[in-house]
Amino acid sequence: MRPVPRHWRGVLFAAIVCIAITILAACIQYQRNPRSGLPYRDAFRIGKAEEWKAFGGTWELMDGAMRNDSDERGAKLLTGSGRWQNYSMEADVMLLGPGGDAGLVVRSSDEEEGVDAYTGYYAGLRNSDNTLVLGRAGHGWTDVETPFLSDRHTVQAYRWYHLKLLAYGCQLVAAAGLPGEEARTTVAVKDVDCVLSGRAGLRSYAAGGVWRNVVVRPATLEDANVMMASGRPAKGPESEQQVLDAATLPTFQAPQSYYRTQTTPSNPNAQPISSLKLSPIARQDKATVRGVVILTSPALFVQDSTGGILVKESTHQPVRVGDEVEATGIARTSDFSATLEDAAVHVLWGGTPMPALSVTASQAATGAFDATFIEVEGRLRHKEYGPGDTLIFDFDAGPQSFRAVMNRGRGDEQYSKLKLDSLLRVRGVSVVDAAYTQNLTPFTLLVRSTDDIVKLAGPPWWSVGNLVAMAVGFLLLVLLSNFVYHRVENWRLRAIVEEREHLAFEMHDTLAQGFAGIGFQLEAIRTGVSEEHSRMHQQIDLASDLVRHSHAEARRTVDMLRPQQLESEGLLSALTLGARRLVAAGSVAVISTSLGEVQPVPLRISDNLYRIGQEALANAVRHAHPVTLNIILEYKKNCVRLLISDDGAGFIPGEDLGGFGVLGMRKRAASISARLDISSRPGQGTQVSVTAPLPPRITFFSWPGLLSRFLKEHLFNATTGDPPHPHPYRR
Repeated sequence: MRPVPRHWRGVLFAAIVCIAITILAACIQYQRNPRSGLPYRDAFRIGKAEEWKAFGGTWELMDGAMRNDSDERGAKLLTGSGRWQNYSMEADVMLLGPGGDAGLVVRSSDEEEGVDAYTGYYAGLRNSDNTLVLGRAGHGWTDVETPFLSDRHTVQAYRWYHLKLLAYGCQLVAAAGLPGEEARTTVAVKDVDCVLSGRAGLRSYAAGGVWRNVVVRPATLEDANVMMASGRPAKGPESEQQVLDAATLPTFQAPQSYYRTQTTPSNPNAQPISSLKLSPIARQDKATVRGVVILTSPALFVQDSTGGILVKESTHQPVRVGDEVEATGIARTSDFSATLEDAAVHVLWGGTPMPALSVTASQAATGAFDATFIEVEGRLRHKEYGPGDTLIFDFDAGPQSFRAVMNRGRGDEQYSKLKLDSLLRVRGVSVVDAAYTQNLTPFTLLVRSTDDIVKLAGPPWWSVGNLVAMAVGFLLLVLLSNFVYHRVENWRLRAIVEEREHLAFEMHDTLAQGFAGIGFQLEAIRTGVSEEHSRMHQQIDLASDLVRHSHAEARRTVDMLRPQQLESEGLLSALTLGARRLVAAGSVAVISTSLGEVQPVPLRISDNLYRIGQEALANAVRHAHPVTLNIILEYKKNCVRLLISDDGAGFIPGEDLGGFGVLGMRKRAASISARLDISSRPGQGTQVSVTAPLPPRITFFSWPGLLSRFLKEHLFNATTGDPPHPHPYRR
């Protein structure tokens, strides 16, 4: 494959950069597109609602629909993009009580908890005056309303209605009717100073609600005309502008109060809830209490200013969190609280949900707050899916532990996001009954919704899992650094080897051939000189010998510089072949031996061992005049040892060790952290031993030792200021 020409590389790189920038710009443009994410359809039927965010209320998934049991005014649940502009939203809506409304929100932004605490538009059905309401919220409220279905039907609680709200430009249209019927009530308005974009959502006011089949689609002007035409009697064809810009369209107005404050007269004989705790356990008296609903599922709990009580109804009465109710039944006293059995419950009026009483876990464990709505802080120690489609969380708060239980609803997202050992604030009804605590904790909190669990702080970074992850990450970083270091060293060495090879070819083509030419010319001169000039013949013969010797040295140097033999044949074979070339004209025997299990030797180490071995063999042939040369290559677990010995003349230790060849051998040995030993005796030959450490093989059991060795050699020496020893072996 031909390489890319250098002048095309810049063009190719610029093209790649342009393509990457184009893709990035397209992704950003898609995210900013007003239609990104549309159309949207809810996944309530399969129990998924992670993309929705609550602002007040008790929003939970039940029976494939989103439900808000709270009487809180202005409870909102929002989804979608803040860049959505022209779109319609429709859903089936059910009101859960009298004196309020429930509906849809479009183009919402700046949301907060509270009544009308957002900027956007809302359309809903109100059962206090049987109207379809279309209004604008901007941390204030203006609206228009029209009678629902011209008084043919009334807006009733616990009945499904189909509601649709469309926003196109500054025109808004709302339509409502009974599911499956063509007759619809329509109201439209043109807001000059309009909100042009925002999210979609669900909202209720003073009455809870249920929503299902939520769909959001892009809208056009034609869609708005169709909605207007479907809600008015046919009067012949009308143009788009005639429909939407008619002078009869209403405008937003300041609202009137349509909400009832009381539905049932209260019983003057109602007694405080705390007084029931003082009744004898053996007696079962009929009692009437009045309070605010704090929990509806899995049981009904009512609380007044003195305490809370579990109410077991004789007949089910639809109530919502925040309703002021009156209950009459048989009072049964337990150790910490009372229970009202066979109770008849009457709703007095709708109200605002009661705030939680902030206590400590130790205070709640005493039972003094049994059946009371409280909030407690604790660290999450365990979480699991419980029976009956519930979620169970176990907490520790200092020396005290407790448990929180909630319906699964839309809590899957919260369940997955909450990490163990996080600090949480939990709001719920405290119960000490063994049916809920399972005798595992002193008390259990019955949590109404996922919004009653607030994360205060994540798990501390010094947890066991994080420390292990940091240790593993540090180890991987060390190993990666070591790998990169050795790779760089190998690249550097290979560059040196390639340069040597290039130099060897240059020497072969210039110096060696030059010696050969000089020798040829000297032979020609000698032939041309007569025999009577014996003196000249001697000088020419001496010059020829010098040229032949220099030529041989040049060839030897070229052979030493070329690494092909070492790479192709291995260290021992290359040394053996080189030794036999040195003694090719004599009678010296060369014996090579390999000991131990053969291991791969890095090129840097094998190259230096080869050079040291060449120098040792050359010195033995030149100076010792041996009969036998022994070459032994021994592989050990963590090192490789090269031994070159001869049976030549030898020398006295300490003498003749200052030559350039021996100094070069020592420098090469130090460069690979090897130990070089030279031993000899006159008449008994010489031994040159080189022991070089091999890089350790990393295994699961060896990495702790490698890590400690790395820290000792690098970090310890860096702190003490001492340079690391060039090799671990001492002479």
